[in-house]
Parts: sequence; structure tokens; C-alpha cells
Amino acid sequence: MTASALRTQPVWWLLALCILLPVAALSVFRAIPAEWPTPVVQLLSFTPWLAIPAALALALALLGRRHLVTAAAALLFGAQLFWLWAPDAGRADEGATDAGASGTGSSVPLTVMSINSRFGRADAAEIVRLVRDNAVELLAIQEYTQALEDRLAAEGLGSFLPNRISSPTENGSGSATYSQHPIQAIGLIPDTPFQIPTFRVTLPAAGAAPAVLEVTNVHTLPPVDVRVGQWRSDLESLGRLVTRNGADGQNNRVLLGDFNATYDHSEFRKLLDAGPGGRKLVDVGTASGARFTPTWPMDGQALPGITIDHVITSPRIPASGYAVHRVAGTDHAAVIATLEVPTAG
Repeated sequence: MTASALRTQPVWWLLALCILLPVAALSVFRAIPAEWPTPVVQLLSFTPWLAIPAALALALALLGRRHLVTAAAALLFGAQLFWLWAPDAGRADEGATDAGASGTGSSVPLTVMSINSRFGRADAAEIVRLVRDNAVELLAIQEYTQALEDRLAAEGLGSFLPNRISSPTENGSGSATYSQHPIQAIGLIPDTPFQIPTFRVTLPAAGAAPAVLEVTNVHTLPPVDVRVGQWRSDLESLGRLVTRNGADGQNNRVLLGDFNATYDHSEFRKLLDAGPGGRKLVDVGTASGARFTPTWPMDGQALPGITIDHVITSPRIPASGYAVHRVAGTDHAAVIATLEVPTAG
């Protein structure tokens, strides 16, 4: 090895060390499921992107030829990969998909979509186009306003989804759920600043009993300033709802909307752990390998994208066709997935 190469080696491992320190700090926060303060909660949203600096640090450490630094870099990079494709992520039952595909009538396909409309500013024509082109049968909208309701009606949304339960407001707390199938209101989760209503949707099945699905249109408070406590409370309330109504393990449930949380938040993973019979609920995006498919921000902010809009199902509901679509006028993407909902028979 030349003298110049020996002189440059410290540069590589020192650079690696400078990159590793912040990666290690955030990795500690990710690994320990504590009630971290607001800045940490916000930083944890960007955990998937740590794989990039961790990989760079590992490459620099290899060039620097320092075994301790290289081992630390390899460990941290491995942790990022583990969290990206976590083996503890919930998975749906495979039998329902196979049965539905074989035509036994044991499940009913349902395409769902969710969009946070950013105080009703989302492009109504684009929403209706996504509903039409993707054959969406159930649409959940957050931050719903009367003006958006009027624009959606003018664009003909009612001809695709004639059943609607809506509660528009002008302060971001409003919501609406549109459905092609009969829909019945069940109630609101109490003590939440934003509306989080639950509905019962009945899906007809040819030659079989109908499938019944409980749907919750989710909008939790964002974890900012002192409101992080309310954010945790909102997620805990969702967990209690799932636990209370899922004791027999036979209910069909979907929660979709703006959770203002990612899979890297322990509070969100705790919600998934509240599934029936001790089984995890399924975050369809995570199960589809879409950790690097952000849903926010979509309005040009200089931030790495994060996934805070979700479709979550009970484990007996397989899903396919998960996709994310930009919609003009809002900082959130629309999320679409097709579910296989088991029938009552």
C-alpha cells in the first residue's frame, strides 16, 4: 500500500463515523418503544431513508479499513434493512384470496380509496377520475368541506358512489365516506379533534350470504407541539375500538385514512398489534413492500416523503393492487387497494 493511501484512510473512516453518529442516535429511538418527545416522534417518520446514509457509511468504513467502524456500520445498515422489511409485519390469510379466485364465493372483492383533501382543496375532477378509472367502490375523505362536496357532486361522483355519509366542516375536522353499496353509520370515536367515524358496509355476494365490513375513516391529530399527547390518544382509541369489536376474530374490518403515523412509530405498531385473537392487523402498504412509497408531502416541500396514509385490515382480509396517486390541490396522496372481504357464509 502506498504512503498516500495510508494517509487517506483516516479520512474515509472519519467520514463514516460522522455519518454513523446521527444514524445510530435515531436507530436507538427506533429500537426502544418509548413515549419520545415531539421532535423524536417527527424524526422517526423518516426512518426508512436512514438506509441510504447507513449504506454510504458502510462503504466509507470499508475504504477506511477500521474494523470497529466497519462492524458498527454493518450493524446499523442491517438494522435499517430489518426495519424496512420487518418479519413481524402483519400478513393476511392466503386462503381467502385463493377461495375468491377459485370462484367459490367465499369472498367479495372491494376496491377502496382514501384521500386527505387538505381543507377541501383537492381537485374534485381528479378524485372522480381515480374513482372511475380504478373502479373504486368505497371512498374515504378527510378534511372534508361543503365546497368539496358540491364540487364532487358537480363532477358526477354520485353516479359511481351513490351512498354517502358526510359531515363537512371548515376547520379540517370534517369527513365523508362514499360507497357503491349500502352503508350504515355506527358511531364516532369519542374525544378526538378530527372526526373518526365507523360505518357498516354490506357487500352483496352472488349465491352466498353478503359480506359485512366495518369501516373506520381515520384522521388522527398530527404529532406537533404539545399535541403529541392527543396524537397518542387518538391511536390508542383506535386500538381500543379494534380490540373491543374483534374478540371473536371473525369480524371484517378496515381502517383507512390519515393516521399521521408511520410503521416506525411504536404507537402505530401497537395499534396493529390490537388485532383479533392476538394476531396483527395488516398495514396493506407495508405488506406490499411499499415502505419507500410516500403519501406525504405531495406539494413540493423540501422533505423526504413519508407514509402516513394507510389502509389497515383485519388479518382475514387479503389485499392486492396497492397504489398511491398524486392529486392536485392537496399535500396528501390518494391510497388505493383492492380487498377480498370474506362473506358471512
